[in-house]
Amino acid sequence: MLDIFIDADGCPVKQEVYRVAKRYGLKVTLVSNSRMGTPQEDWLEVVVVDGQFNAADDWIVEHVSENDIVITGDIPLASRCLEKDAQVLGPSGRIFTKESIGDALASRELLSHLRDLGTITGGPAPFEKRDRSRFLQRLDATIQVLRRRK
Repeated sequence: MLDIFIDADGCPVKQEVYRVAKRYGLKVTLVSNSRMGTPQEDWLEVVVVDGQFNAADDWIVEHVSENDIVITGDIPLASRCLEKDAQVLGPSGRIFTKESIGDALASRELLSHLRDLGTITGGPAPFEKRDRSRFLQRLDATIQVLRRRK
């Protein structure tokens, strides 16, 4: 069965996932370190993990299966989910693949090093309307591809 897991702390596209999941009849699991307001739906599960570092990531990796979809901007989590043959999308519509994750991890390390040196002082670009639109298009396309595989 195709399920969607959301690395929910700070995820800006939860409402979009709810709409798409409801349309396709998919189960959504929100995993976070704290409680959050969510719609009361049978297809929506909220999992609150303890505050340990990477607890939400570990829970997702333990429960995700092949061809499930994971929504996260966390590159190490994306890598771990890809190892379990899950499909991984970033909130801005970025598709993580086994072929691209090595470059993403290397870029993350380089940027972290440059921030530590003080060379880079800004954060990521602000989340924009076009990111939300791209995300919706790619989530829908990913679901369609997965459904055709079955």
